[in-house]
Amino acid sequence: MYEPIRAKSVHSTMAGTPHDFPHRSREEELDIQLAGHLAALLAVTDELRAAAPSAELDTAAERLTEQVARLRGGRTPARMPAATTGRKATAAALHRRAHALAGRALVVAASRADTAVAILAAERMDAHAAAQQPSALASH
Repeated sequence: MYEPIRAKSVHSTMAGTPHDFPHRSREEELDIQLAGHLAALLAVTDELRAAAPSAELDTAAERLTEQVARLRGGRTPARMPAATTGRKATAAALHRRAHALAGRALVVAASRADTAVAILAAERMDAHAAAQQPSALASH
């Protein structure tokens, strides 16, 4: 009544060898995720630098660039001038976004046991939290 299966199913969970598809280690996955969070934090930092240039933000951007490049095997992150982004966000909104991104990076860095990035992320969280204080926002 039913026709027998003539070809091997493409949906088989019993793949012939474990090398039938690419695998990444947990550490490689965490590197990719961490580089993504840091690159996003770098983009927000660049927006803040365009809105209110400071030596502290310049240093932070350099350190973020170094860490992203390290995690990506030497490839530096693409950076765009903030002037081409279209809409302008307020400094307070940018600091909130940067604080959240630094928090995500800190969680992944801790999971990955990457002390250098964990310290950098914690410093960025502190800096963006301080920048959100009412007295700091009045000076921006």
